[in-house]
Amino acid sequence: MADQTAIGEDFEKKAEKKLNGWGLFGSKYDDAADLYDKAANCFKLSKKWDRAGAVYIKLASCHLKLESKHEAASAHVDAANCYKKTSVQDAAQSLNQAVNLFLEIGRLNMAARYCKELGELYEQEQDLEKAMDYFERAADLFESEEVTSSANQCKQKIAQFAAQLEQYPKATEIFEAIAQKSVNNNLLKYSVKGILLNAGICQLCRGDVVAITNSLERYQELDPTFSGTREYKLLADLAASMEEEDVGKFTDVIKEYDSMTRLDSWKTTLLLRAKNALKAKEEEEDDLT
Repeated sequence: MADQTAIGEDFEKKAEKKLNGWGLFGSKYDDAADLYDKAANCFKLSKKWDRAGAVYIKLASCHLKLESKHEAASAHVDAANCYKKTSVQDAAQSLNQAVNLFLEIGRLNMAARYCKELGELYEQEQDLEKAMDYFERAADLFESEEVTSSANQCKQKIAQFAAQLEQYPKATEIFEAIAQKSVNNNLLKYSVKGILLNAGICQLCRGDVVAITNSLERYQELDPTFSGTREYKLLADLAASMEEEDVGKFTDVIKEYDSMTRLDSWKTTLLLRAKNALKAKEEEEDDLT
């Protein structure tokens, strides 16, 4: 693919020449934009991702000179897609530029979409604080456009990250708010039991048996069908084993549930934290006797 690289370099040089030469203002930038687009495609074909990304940024500048903010934003997205293969930092910078441009022209749905993508980028990098910030921005923008299901997806991510960072009250509050909004929605009501399970697991991690019991009562009021679910039984049995300070029973309850409905890694991690806290409490009391 060396020939594609050479062709790309040729297109890029021609674009620079257009910009530095004489010509009508508009047509000069139009012609350069066309050449930059061709150059970027050649660099992509030869897998020169950094060079393709850099050319897309030059293309975005041409579109801004032509006051075409939508096209400029799209070019920054193209740059980000190239940079994702080599540098998360550069990809994030390009996506941020795209988000700002989409906000300027009132394309809130597009801005939300790329805020969400930024959150996903930082999630991959395990930078959960930054991931939360971008998912929060995305959720707010999706809500302003009344795209409820996408807003809820973002909020669930925020709650999951909050719990991973041991911000259990924040996580619980978000999960409960999502469940409250979803229970009367025909499309979303079937997800409520899973969301309430997540909220309950966050409560278990706090280790306050009274709070867990009170929450289970509230969840039944919120969704009268919840008390008949396996999710409710799991939380109630785990709360009972915590009250009895019985680590063995706590473990058996989880195993029984997991044998029928596989627990994902997020739930497993949090339940293990709750179990370890219970175990430590049990050992502490054994030391005192």
